[in-house]
Amino acid sequence: MKTERFTFDGHGDHALAALLDMPDGPHLATAIFAHCFTCSKDITAARRISARLTTMGYAVLRFDFTGLGHSEGEFENTSFTSNVSDLLAAHEALCARGMTPTLMVGHSLGGAAVLKATAALKGIKAVVTIGAPADPSHVVHNFADALPAIKAHGVAEVNLGGRPFRIGQDFVDDISRQSLTDAIAKLHAALLILHAPRDAIVSVDNAATIFMAAKHPKSFVSLDDADHLISRPEDAEYAADVIAAWARKYLPKVDVVADDPIPEGVLRVTEADADGFLQDIRSGDNHHALADEPVAFGGTNKGMSPYGFLSAALGACTSMTIRMYARRKKMALTHVRVDISHAKSHAEDAAAKGATKVDVFERRIHLDGELTDEERAKLLVIADKCPVHKTLEHSSRVETLLV
Repeated sequence: MKTERFTFDGHGDHALAALLDMPDGPHLATAIFAHCFTCSKDITAARRISARLTTMGYAVLRFDFTGLGHSEGEFENTSFTSNVSDLLAAHEALCARGMTPTLMVGHSLGGAAVLKATAALKGIKAVVTIGAPADPSHVVHNFADALPAIKAHGVAEVNLGGRPFRIGQDFVDDISRQSLTDAIAKLHAALLILHAPRDAIVSVDNAATIFMAAKHPKSFVSLDDADHLISRPEDAEYAADVIAAWARKYLPKVDVVADDPIPEGVLRVTEADADGFLQDIRSGDNHHALADEPVAFGGTNKGMSPYGFLSAALGACTSMTIRMYARRKKMALTHVRVDISHAKSHAEDAAAKGATKVDVFERRIHLDGELTDEERAKLLVIADKCPVHKTLEHSSRVETLLV
């Protein structure tokens, strides 16, 4: 993932700080991510969701709303309306770069702002909300005890998430006037609603209200026991995987004639998490997998280990080779199962400098069907002719080039 610092003028002509995360490979679509109330573009959920989307070909712009993070302006002078204006400005800035967004993602109040902004935009094909309120004024409950002071003085300092913020009466008045019902009905885009049933900040009832107000196509996916801020890495990665898979159905198909497409016959592995060992594996435009290490070896166990993939290659090739032969010989083979076990782990092998070990792959083949003993014996012989089996048995050469 390549990240570019990006600045554009938002509400009140204040310079808004943004990060444009670009995919290493083909650029399939552009998305805007709107963060939660009083958060920033650097919140864990925004970073992790953006990082996962880029591995799947999405460019993602995440920015700080006026008065937050590294953006200019005073937070006390902002409102829900100004947040929507900031989103429209972000869309315009990307269009000026020839990167017209087709996907909008909003978290919490950012989700409400995305729903409002999208109704006024052209070209948006898909919208995602994460833990979004159906009524923007829902956020007022976070500082309800300060409302008398705000009304009396026009502005008051409140504590939100352990940090002080000054909130003005204009913000309270503006957000109390907002309604999303018409905006949701006029989205003219596919809608995906992600919400955790145990969300203690924004009740899941809000997801139901948004869902009922929207026209099809619309989808709801539960985030199970995630918290409102999607603070756990596994929850953020799951949300990103769901968004990427869902959005692919609704975004315009792109002919991948990119500067760096994956050539035919090349499998590309890209680091997905620099803090651990998670890897994104892509073969062409249609095949995607994850590789990782077990937790015991410092990984997060989100995918098979490298040796797991090696075992999978042997097992898959064995099964395919047996099926190919049985089909050609018209044998009554109804099902093949291959169990592979390998004696050592990748992490142990990498740590053992200079140690020579023999790799032992135990392969147990299960054949179902009305087969004679002679046919079973023949299929066992054929299993040894599997191309991956032959590759593993013979020495191979790896040629490495630094690009």
